[in-house]
Amino acid sequence: MVDTPRLTREDVAHVAGLARLHLSDEELDLFTGQLAVVLDHAADVALLDLADVPPTAHAMAVTNVLRPDTPGLTVDRAEVLAAAPSVEDHRFRVPRILGEAP
Repeated sequence: MVDTPRLTREDVAHVAGLARLHLSDEELDLFTGQLAVVLDHAADVALLDLADVPPTAHAMAVTNVLRPDTPGLTVDRAEVLAAAPSVEDHRFRVPRILGEAP
């Protein structure tokens, strides 16, 4: 039985062509080896028995550390708008973005 590689140089050249990447012969050889190592590692991970491992969103427990939402001192609206370069209908007036209608 002949051991054929999982990833060939032609495979890498094909994918590079699909991505419109122009690779030299040296780059094809380098990337073929590197991608083969990545695929071998992915295959090793796929072989792991994870039947008793519960699904998780994070490797460690994550909790949000938030301060209490308590009201504080505010600035008067008229005072803030008085410092604005342009005001319209009691709001900041800003230029349109990408021609969007107001």
